[in-house]
Amino acid sequence: MQSQHSTIKALFLDIGGVFLTNGWDTEARKEAATKFSLDFEELNGRHRIIFDAYESGKSTLDEYLDLLIFHKKRDFTPKDIKAFMMEKSEPFPEMIELIRTLKRKYNLLTIAVNNEGKELNNYRIEQFDLKSFIDVFASSCFVHMRKPDRDIYRLAIDLSQVKPTEIIYLDDRPVFIEAACQLGIQGIEHIDLDKTREALAKYGLT
Repeated sequence: MQSQHSTIKALFLDIGGVFLTNGWDTEARKEAATKFSLDFEELNGRHRIIFDAYESGKSTLDEYLDLLIFHKKRDFTPKDIKAFMMEKSEPFPEMIELIRTLKRKYNLLTIAVNNEGKELNNYRIEQFDLKSFIDVFASSCFVHMRKPDRDIYRLAIDLSQVKPTEIIYLDDRPVFIEAACQLGIQGIEHIDLDKTREALAKYGLT
């Protein structure tokens, strides 16, 4: 039953930087460049050009890696890089438990609104049992839109079938929150567990 002390009916949730490490971020690419003896500047420059297509579900991980790394002969394989990429994902168990508890207590609908490539996204969903507390995945690779495109938030609103004012969006990047707030969604910038817990309590979610 919805709590009489809260008007919130749904949570929109980022994943990387909130419930899991960011995974294939700049630091991970720097580590990969060192481990596999790659030119980081070249690697990162190519990444910036081609990653949008991968995150939007318009290219596969193999296609992304072909353009990122394997346009030249290497002494390692795509399998090696993929294993490294997956190993960069680690969970934040206390954040997962907080949202799992609030979802159950207040009967909240939970929708992931995250930018992620399909293979990485699928791995993270399964590896960390994200389906145990997230109902719907409006991930960029599935909906072919990326934050901060407002259409991804509009789609999530349609999927939730609740009013924007009844939604809290949790993300660690202010610009993505600002884009969602333009549609009337209420946002919380995730800095750490305690601050997020305090912010949710202001909406009656304790």
